[in-house]
Order: sequence, then structure tokens, then C-alpha cells
Amino acid sequence: MVKLAAKCILAGDPTVGKTALAQIFRSDGAHFQKNYTLTTGVDVVVKTVPVPDTSDSVELFIFDSAGKELFSEMLDKLWESPNVLCLVYDVTNEQSFNNCSKWLEKARAQAPGILLPGVLVGNKTDLASRREVEAAQARAWALGQGLEYFETSVVSPSPPWVPGA
Repeated sequence: MVKLAAKCILAGDPTVGKTALAQIFRSDGAHFQKNYTLTTGVDVVVKTVPVPDTSDSVELFIFDSAGKELFSEMLDKLWESPNVLCLVYDVTNEQSFNNCSKWLEKARAQAPGILLPGVLVGNKTDLASRREVEAAQARAWALGQGLEYFETSVVSPSPPWVPGA
């Protein structure tokens, strides 16, 4: 049995649901907190994740970072040497999607010369009537950047990660 450690950077604009996603993931979908405060630095969520079809596991350190530019500039040291990236945007906010390029560039700058695997997650799919970013558009961008693509809603995360339609 091997236990590995991995550092995951959770990045995206303010209020896209990064903290809610981290909390839902940590609790296996059992805990949805309705009120959150703005993350002003970084919160670290730790969860041991089993590797399918093995007796191995990965201790995943998720760095839930501030989305506000003012705070994100202080995070460069904390973002050093990531193993994986999770970019999050709000499907009802086109600007949050457009800013994913900036967040991706910032994360990749912390791992120069290394292929940084990751995912793009469109959150808040429960607000379908307010959608501004179509899944096909986001998926195409993600694939062009070498990222996987998923959509979800932390309000109704059943199942918690739904591949983009």
C-alpha cells in the first residue's frame, strides 16, 4: 500500500464557488454550507482519496485560494510546485469564464517546464435560466488548454461531478 501526497490549486474569480466545492468534496457531498465569507488568503482542505483498483491512496492537499486580485498576489509562494490545477468559473458569469485564461497562466507559471494536469469546472448549473457560458464553448476551451471539463452545482451535487453536456 502506497500513500502519495498531491498539491491541488483551486483557482478562479471571487464568488464562483471554490470554497463550496472544496467543502462538498471534503464531506463527500454531505455538507453544503449556505453562507461563506470571502477567502482572503488560502484555506487548505486535506482529504485522502483512494486510487481505484489498488490499495493505494493519495493525500490531496487542496489550496482554496482567494479570487480577489489583491489577495491572489500574496499567494505566489503558496502556489509553488502544484501537482494539479482545478480552475472554477460560474456558468452564469461570462467574465469569470474569460478570466480562467489569467488563472491558468498564473498557475502554470508556478510549474515552469512541467505539464500541469487539471480540470475546468463550470459551477452553479442549478441556475440554468441565468446561464451565460455554454458547456460546448467551455469544453472546447478546456480541451484546447489540455484540461478536462466538468460541470456541477454544489447546491444539488448528485452526482457531485457531472461531465459537461
